[in-house]
Amino acid sequence: MGKGKKGGKRLTKRELVQKLADLFQLNPTEKYPLKTIFRKLQLDTHPLKMLCMDIIYDLLDENVLLQPETNVYQLKPIAYRKTEKEENIDAERDTFVGELQVGVDYAFLKTDGKILSHDIFIPLEKIKNGVTGQKAVARIIEWPEGAKNPVGEIIDILGKKGDNNTEMHAILAEYGLPYSYPEDVEQAANLIPDEIPEQDKALREDFRNVTTFTIDPHDAKDFDDALSVRKMGNLWEVGVHIADVTYYVKENSIIDKEAVHRATSVYLVDRTIPMLPERLCNFLCSLRQDEEKAAYSVIFMMNDEAEVKDFRIVHTLIKSNRRFCYEEVQDILEQNGVAEDYDEGRPQPESHTHDEYWDGKCKPQGEYALELILLDKFAKKLRERRFQDGAINFDRYETKFEIDDTGKPLSVYFKHSKDANKLVEEFMLLANRTVAEFIGKVPKNKKAKTFVYRIHDLPEPEKLENLSKFVARFGYRLRSVGTMGEVSKDFNALLHQVSGKPEQNLIETISLRAMQKAKYSTHNIGHYGLHFDYYTHFTSPIRRYPDMMVHRLLTRYIDNKGRSASEDKFEELCDHSSAMEQTAAAAERSSVKYKQVEYMKERLGQIFDGTVSGVTEWGMYVEIDENKCEGMVPARDLGQEYFEFDERNYCLRGRISGKIFQLGDKVKVKVVRADLDKKQLDYALADRESGEEFPNNPLAKLPEKKYSLNSKEARKARKTAKKRR
Repeated sequence: MGKGKKGGKRLTKRELVQKLADLFQLNPTEKYPLKTIFRKLQLDTHPLKMLCMDIIYDLLDENVLLQPETNVYQLKPIAYRKTEKEENIDAERDTFVGELQVGVDYAFLKTDGKILSHDIFIPLEKIKNGVTGQKAVARIIEWPEGAKNPVGEIIDILGKKGDNNTEMHAILAEYGLPYSYPEDVEQAANLIPDEIPEQDKALREDFRNVTTFTIDPHDAKDFDDALSVRKMGNLWEVGVHIADVTYYVKENSIIDKEAVHRATSVYLVDRTIPMLPERLCNFLCSLRQDEEKAAYSVIFMMNDEAEVKDFRIVHTLIKSNRRFCYEEVQDILEQNGVAEDYDEGRPQPESHTHDEYWDGKCKPQGEYALELILLDKFAKKLRERRFQDGAINFDRYETKFEIDDTGKPLSVYFKHSKDANKLVEEFMLLANRTVAEFIGKVPKNKKAKTFVYRIHDLPEPEKLENLSKFVARFGYRLRSVGTMGEVSKDFNALLHQVSGKPEQNLIETISLRAMQKAKYSTHNIGHYGLHFDYYTHFTSPIRRYPDMMVHRLLTRYIDNKGRSASEDKFEELCDHSSAMEQTAAAAERSSVKYKQVEYMKERLGQIFDGTVSGVTEWGMYVEIDENKCEGMVPARDLGQEYFEFDERNYCLRGRISGKIFQLGDKVKVKVVRADLDKKQLDYALADRESGEEFPNNPLAKLPEKKYSLNSKEARKARKTAKKRR
């Protein structure tokens, strides 16, 4: 008997999403190896397996699935507060967000199908006065055996679909994140006194008369950190002062339990969902100008080369002289000719060295310009040494929106890291590293005490090997084995070599995808990306719970209050904090995507220059150059011939013509669809000259072809296709 035909009916993406959803929902605690998923879903062709993997990666990014180990996946439980008194980390997945449809006798909550593939039946007595078209949160209360739909009750009405507040709250609710503060926690914060008692002030090192300032985004209210600087003999004293949150928030208090539950502040496009009540994060703890504040500080004694000769970690009392925003500091650095990154179109002044200002040869311009120029000089030296040691230098930017009072996006812009940002970043890195070394770096044969580290593992060997082979096709060399330092130095050399080249975007994108995610742990393995053997998070306790843990452990050990803390307790908190960090990041990306779709919805039919940012079996993603809004060009719209997904070369290749679309290709696209419910954009390829959408035929005028119709590859493709027919 001959072998059966492989594959059977070709599944659509929607059908495969449904099959995956059913598999995981029927067994919510089961861990499935990838091969088991393929077998259970009967995916026995390469395109279907690739499609399945892409869907799984999307579900990982959207925080629907977890990856407990390599190539093993399971459904992620979502925490949702059942009562105001519970701070339960391990709550069951039982709440879902959707659009309410109310009939005469019953109602349904229509979900998006990513997590729950069935609508939820809602008895009329449990709709909480909701009406059709509103977005709501429902709790599943039962799923009768044999019933197609689960039965639920509405626990919160979010508001009218399409309203900005409704949609932002819906995103938070989808990820199990809170969108309001419990009243009892707010009341507890309001009872905390404004003033620091004199007896407490006396226990702190006094920095109130030392030049100190904060540098933050222009719209920030929670000022976590401040910098101070003064001359001390032949050395410079540089203070990194961090808000002393744990002075106000006592362990196991109602405020602390709420902070544990949240673990992090969440930054959506138009709002911040704080980890701490507003009274704490924006007033009591925030290092506001001209106000006496409690701080936890790392004080460095540095020479002219920014080499640390000594340091101390102490509780302090500070008074910020000036609240700077990054743009103001950047302007001062540019005015004085010491900046490396200038605003485009701005005339550059006569360049001077930092030392010329300090020697009195040049008069600095701007408030506290002398101190800023010195700190900038030190930051540049710290940064240079960090990259020489092997830290990886990825150039990052953030997508930002200008929005009106209703939340409507008016324009898109990009926030790049400049000298002012890098100045602050280097001193925060130095403080975090110093604190981690202070606790973790112990003599041989002595065990370090339990501590919270920020760790980042090396790329997975398989991903690194694939990346090495891929860049070799462009003539670049990347070491796939070796020490952490050797591999990271190769990474930096590669990123430097591709800078400004046509393949830069492609190689940077693939390199980023090869990286692991950083996380929190009591088990230190170092930080690969930063090339630090010891690293922690100490500098942002207003917005990150791990920093509060670090502050408490640090105080415990400095004050010699007994033995090492419980490793199991803090490892559990680390795991929860890492998971909540990923959840918050997914919600933040979702809010950006929503605003991008909302922005492009008013630009249907317009033509844009774009770059291929992703390729899959069912089509390719294109990112518009001017606003970074990403959309899908379905494979069916590339022409009548079949395009195969070449996983190793990150491209789609036409079977007959040999035409190729790969990551980094420049294309023109027309915006054809903007779906706010799914947060999806659909594009169509457009002719380079006329701007018209391509006709659906195999001889359509496509972007520059990598292979001609008479090339060896094209002939081979046609021969293969003929055999298959």
